[in-house]
Amino acid sequence: MAQAESGNTVKIHYKCKLDDGTVLRSSTDAEPLEFKIGQEGIIPAFEQAVVGMNPGESKTTTIPSDEAYGPYREELLRTISREALPAGLEPEVGQRLSLTRPGGDGIVVTVVEISESDVTIDANHPLAGHDLTFDIKLIEIV
Repeated sequence: MAQAESGNTVKIHYKCKLDDGTVLRSSTDAEPLEFKIGQEGIIPAFEQAVVGMNPGESKTTTIPSDEAYGPYREELLRTISREALPAGLEPEVGQRLSLTRPGGDGIVVTVVEISESDVTIDANHPLAGHDLTFDIKLIEIV
């Protein structure tokens, strides 16, 4: 039986959970996730967990935050003036905003605190600092 290896396109079902058991994402009630191993776009440690699996095989793997979305970095918190936001925007805590940096690069941030004059935004990925546990089942090697 063929094992998944780098360069293969695979179809998998997965469930992604936090340490407390909270399910973040799951493909079990949807179409399987299809991707090519080694072609970026997927967390490399997740891809490596699939390498060596046989179709029909299941496994559970935990990916530490440093190998997933990185550690949570306090320096990515910024307080900006509400005047710096687009006119008419009424920010809400938890809201995700696409902002443009002075150099023209775009960045997605989360609003974490609001005062009358300022808004505190967080440029960390929402899963930064979290270890992720994946239940993976290899459906097929395409």
